[in-house]
Amino acid sequence: MTKYYAVKKGKNPGIYTTWDQCKKEVQGYSGALYKSFKSLDEAKAYLDPSEEPLKDLEAPGPEALDSTTMVAYVDGSYRQEDHSYSFGCFLYWQGGEKEWSRRFKDDGAADLRNVAGEILGAQEAMTFAKKMGMKKLILHYDYAGIRHWALGEWKRNKEETKNYHNFYQDMKKDLEVAFIKVEAHSGNPGNERADLLAKEADFSPED
Repeated sequence: MTKYYAVKKGKNPGIYTTWDQCKKEVQGYSGALYKSFKSLDEAKAYLDPSEEPLKDLEAPGPEALDSTTMVAYVDGSYRQEDHSYSFGCFLYWQGGEKEWSRRFKDDGAADLRNVAGEILGAQEAMTFAKKMGMKKLILHYDYAGIRHWALGEWKRNKEETKNYHNFYQDMKKDLEVAFIKVEAHSGNPGNERADLLAKEADFSPED
């Protein structure tokens, strides 16, 4: 199993995939800070506290929102049997809520598995918020790329990630998006709801 070694303070801070590499960066360095992780996302979150997953996040309820702010939870899912992927969206605002999902047949995007669905979910949420005349969207997600690809902080090697970045760059002209990362399967009600919607999603009639 691959391990990721995140060096927060050392000769060359960053993420390494072997202990020997990590050791070179921290050995002899006064006050070195480093830690090993099982996933790349966790290692990145350690280096960037703003992206640390929030396990027990309680988003503001509808009554606490102003009339131009919407809260969204999005998630993606992948089905091995037919190589299809899907998204689930759960949104609420002052005076209303909405949830929906959709599944897509195997295509080039299916290589991204559940991430392909989560990207589409984020786009759907932003599009709906703008359509409703909202000025701000508090977007909850569990895959770090939803923020990093949008903001251009991660390289975009796939057509889907390039398109998502361009989509957000255009969208942000009219909609402020607050990206909030939550930990998957941690009992967060909004995230669990979006996850279930994604898993139970079906194809559209035209598919």
